[in-house]
Formats: sequence, C-alpha cells, structure tokens
Amino acid sequence: MTTQSKSELAYGFIRSRIDDGRYVPGYRLVLGQIARELDVSVVPVREAIRRLEAEGLVTYVRNVGAQVALVEEAEYQHTMQTLALVEGYATALSAPRLTSARIGRAREINERMRQTLDHFDPHRFTELNLEFHSVLFEECPNPHVLDLVHRGWNRLTVLRDSSFSFVPGRAHASVEEHDRLLQLIEQQAAPLDIELTARAHRTATLDAVLAFQSDHRAPADVQRTGSADFSVAAQ
Repeated sequence: MTTQSKSELAYGFIRSRIDDGRYVPGYRLVLGQIARELDVSVVPVREAIRRLEAEGLVTYVRNVGAQVALVEEAEYQHTMQTLALVEGYATALSAPRLTSARIGRAREINERMRQTLDHFDPHRFTELNLEFHSVLFEECPNPHVLDLVHRGWNRLTVLRDSSFSFVPGRAHASVEEHDRLLQLIEQQAAPLDIELTARAHRTATLDAVLAFQSDHRAPADVQRTGSADFSVAAQ
C-alpha cells in the first residue's frame, strides 16, 4: 500500500465520520488514535487532515490541535442566504427541463421524507432533503449557477444534521413546502414564482434556526463571542 493510498484511506475514514455526524463540530481529531484505528502511521492521517482543513471541514486550534470545524451563526446565515438565491434561481431554470419522471421521482423522495417524521431521524431526513432538491436543480442549464449551488451545499456539510436536529418541527413544514413547489413546477408556473417559492423555502429554515439560537443563547456566550456557534445547540 502506497503512502498516497493510505492518505486516501485516512481521508475517507475521517470524512465519512464528519458527514454522518459521528465526528460532530468541535470533535478533537487525535492523529495517533486515528492512525491506530487504521493501522497506519500518523503521516497519512496528517495529510488527510490537511486536505480536510483546505476544504474547510477541519481547523487547527492552539493548544488543542485538529478538530472538526465549528460553524458560527453568521457563517451559517450567510451560506443559507446565498444558497436561497442561487438554488432558487437554479430551480427556476431547471423547471422547464424536468420530465414527468423526474417530478415523480421528487414526489417519491418527498413521501419518504414524510414517512420519517413519525420516528424522526435528522440525518436521514437531511440526506433525503438533498436528494429531493438535487432532482429539481441538477437540470439547471447554467453551469456557473449550478456550481454555486453545489458550493453552498458543501459548506453546510459540517452542519448536515444540525438544522433539523434543533428545529424538528421545521421538517413537517418543509415537506409541505416541497409539495407546493412541485405543484408549481407541474403547473408550469412563471419562473419567478418558482424561484421565489424555492427561495422562501430555504429562508424559512434559516429563520427557524436563527429563532432557536436566539431563544437558547446563553448571555455569557453572547458577551464572550458576540455570536453563538452551532456546536452549543448541536450537543
């Protein structure tokens, strides 16, 4: 096994645990421990962590070392605001290209999302949510807009379960809003109506999370940092 392949192994190992929530924001990445789990030296683990750092998923903290990146409220807000704009536009551009089969696929995914609500699993719900929206925006004919959408979703990777974890009631509303969006697309509504509906759907989640943060923020956190990070609410 080459050093490069060991580095890829370490990268996949750490990345999968960040993605599925086993390594939560703020989780300390101990190189020696990970190396022992993979039966490799610390060198490929260090290379993998540097790669994850470049992707914004890992940060180095003085006197602590490598840890899964924390995402501050302002960063989440800016990402969601940007994603609302570009994803809304991408969905509107995609709409005329969506076949009945693709709309049916989106509706089937949304029904699976609805079925998760009784025994709510935020991780599974979020996976299905991305799958649903991907069906609607991936047909966007503008590659630059589509790239911006992908970048926005990637930035949310470290928070993939957080939003619906602290505002599970938002999941119920989200499923209903998906139905409304699909109705507009099937009715061949005006592109602006589709865009604004998709945008409002995204900002509604942002508003719910920010309201939760405001209600649960400790005064000491505000005085110390000026804004609470999402690691507090996610724990």
